[in-house]
Amino acid sequence: MRARSVIVSGVRKSQTGVMTTENVPTHRRTITIESFDVDDGFEMTATLKDERPWAKGTATVEVLHEMGLTVRINRETMTITDASAKMNNYPHAECTSIEPAFRALVGMSVTRGYTRAVQDKLGRERGCSHLEFLARAIGPAAIQSMASSASRRGGNPVANSDGRFGDWLINTCHVWAEGGVGFEKSNLGWRPGQSNYPTPSLVDIRRRTSGDLPS
Repeated sequence: MRARSVIVSGVRKSQTGVMTTENVPTHRRTITIESFDVDDGFEMTATLKDERPWAKGTATVEVLHEMGLTVRINRETMTITDASAKMNNYPHAECTSIEPAFRALVGMSVTRGYTRAVQDKLGRERGCSHLEFLARAIGPAAIQSMASSASRRGGNPVANSDGRFGDWLINTCHVWAEGGVGFEKSNLGWRPGQSNYPTPSLVDIRRRTSGDLPS
């Protein structure tokens, strides 16, 4: 039989005397990245919020950080053409002075080498760790936006005239290693978003294309 418990000053104490924390998180970080099609590419907004849910209704600060980063990315070149940072909740009055520094993202390509470029320009004492984290997170999200936008507009996320995937995917992960299974699947006709995920293995796709398995 389970021991009953009572709440004492925000802490759950069972009748056995064992103290356990109440089912309220100690900390919550929420990150949201959204992408929207615009005339020449994408407008992406990344937001970050740090909260202490347990502090709600107390004198302790509940929302520690709440800030956002908005960038515009050219569809053809995959470079950032505009960038702005905005802090709504922050711990120090001086925090907002770093917002203009994130204009340094303009001109960066969000493809290969992007993470290192962001760290070199805005990492550590040169920026804000939270906004810099959002800036780095926008890179891979932009790649996903490229593919999603192409599918939404009725096309395929390919960059080469022969229908194969473009260079922007090479070595982005172990599946898309140069000459790896991702490119082998695309050469056999597979396209992202055109079947349920997870995608069948390369072995299964080879069998299906050879007629050994039903499609």
